[in-house]
Amino acid sequence: MTTTPQQNFAPSEQARGFLSRDVHHLVIDGQNVPAVSGKTMTTISPSTGEVLARLAAGDQADVDRAVVAARKAFKGQWSTWSPYERQALLTRVAQVMDERFEELVQIEAMDMGAPVSRLSNTKASLMKMLSFFASQATSISGETLMNGIPGNVTTMTLKAPVGVIGGIIPWNGPLNSQFWIIGAVLASGCTAVLKPASEASLSVLRVAEILLEAGVPAGVINVVTGSGREAGHALAAHPDVDRIAFTGSTQTGRSIIEASTVNIKKLQLELGGKSADIICSDADLDKAVPGAAMGVFANSGQICFAGTRVLVQRPIVEEFTERLLAFMQTLRVGHSLDTTATLGPVISQSQLDTVLSYIDIGRNEGAELLCGGQRLEGDLGSGYFMQPSVFGGVTNQMRIAREEIFGPVLSIMPFDDVDEAIAIANDSEYGLGGAVWSESLSTSLRIVQGVHTGTMWVNCYGYIDPLVGFSGTKLSGYGYKGTAAHMDTYLYTKSVYMQL
Repeated sequence: MTTTPQQNFAPSEQARGFLSRDVHHLVIDGQNVPAVSGKTMTTISPSTGEVLARLAAGDQADVDRAVVAARKAFKGQWSTWSPYERQALLTRVAQVMDERFEELVQIEAMDMGAPVSRLSNTKASLMKMLSFFASQATSISGETLMNGIPGNVTTMTLKAPVGVIGGIIPWNGPLNSQFWIIGAVLASGCTAVLKPASEASLSVLRVAEILLEAGVPAGVINVVTGSGREAGHALAAHPDVDRIAFTGSTQTGRSIIEASTVNIKKLQLELGGKSADIICSDADLDKAVPGAAMGVFANSGQICFAGTRVLVQRPIVEEFTERLLAFMQTLRVGHSLDTTATLGPVISQSQLDTVLSYIDIGRNEGAELLCGGQRLEGDLGSGYFMQPSVFGGVTNQMRIAREEIFGPVLSIMPFDDVDEAIAIANDSEYGLGGAVWSESLSTSLRIVQGVHTGTMWVNCYGYIDPLVGFSGTKLSGYGYKGTAAHMDTYLYTKSVYMQL
């Protein structure tokens, strides 16, 4: 691993103009408005540890007026838009996002710390997502059904938009992740109130402004910044919000489930993970080593489906470990605006402290720290940078193998045969992702079928496509993202009986 202190370019004029505002206000009913309380909060650059911007600190009162605006828009002119008009709007949004993506990448990089090199590579994924939702806008349909009712009765089903969606956005990639909600809202005819994470709100605020420029009607997409305790809870518990889409920790997910009982909201919850990445003895290590490494270290380990439990078949443990440690020397940790950096900081001092505490936990439990494990100092010392870290000799009873760390920490766990690998993979409260690396089709399919998780990759890691979708099981949540199943959660089915 090397460090890169230099910053290869400055933000664009558009990004600088946005960041230079005294306060970033809420976006409600098409307007930038301060919080009712007048309170503000700061957001910190993870690369420098310095204040990046001040944000309005929204609370219950602000959520109330945002929901009122969303409900008004849902019942207003927006409700008369045809599927073709909504599709055309999504096409315009895609064009504008394509034009403004570089500006948004720079804002996101400074706000949440991911390197611009990583964020720039997510553009294709965003364009696919918007194309998918544009196609869904004209694919909403019901059915004409047979029935057993005497007389001349015609029966059918219709699909109608649910109403106001509450979207709680995670901090580990808000630029793209918000469009799982925005895309479905614009395709279905719903409206939304978004609550971005307090650690990384700026790209969500900027996207809301850009959507207005693209022609999204006022009130259709609203943004309330603030703490999860205040604004987040108020949104989850609001009696006039019909559905919540949440990505975040399992602990917060439990709180949202409790809050949703106020009006029995529909929920989509993408929660924590502790995914197993299984390396069989016949794996192509030229592919498996970098694949497994970046399955953990991408985004500095801050990905819910990160394959942090790397299960390696015993005959190749030594070779795999040697190759992994050699590959890690090619990783470059640096400032988020450094175009040569492959890894950036973790999101905050609090998160850095949490990750470092797990390094101590792993050592105390008897795991062997093979590399990393320390905060980076020197030119990167003011930011929240940490060495990517590898533990060897890890067993599935250790806390570092059972608890989500959400940082650049990889655990190597030996196994003897396929049955043992499946048993270890399934011995977890979580079930979000997982992978197998093997040249044997039968071995790969046996593991795919045996591991209890929402998504499995074979000889690859981390691909997500809206045409295929993904979901979690066990404590990793429920509710599908992608495919028509995703759209169905923004709609409800109405049965119709017609006596002719």
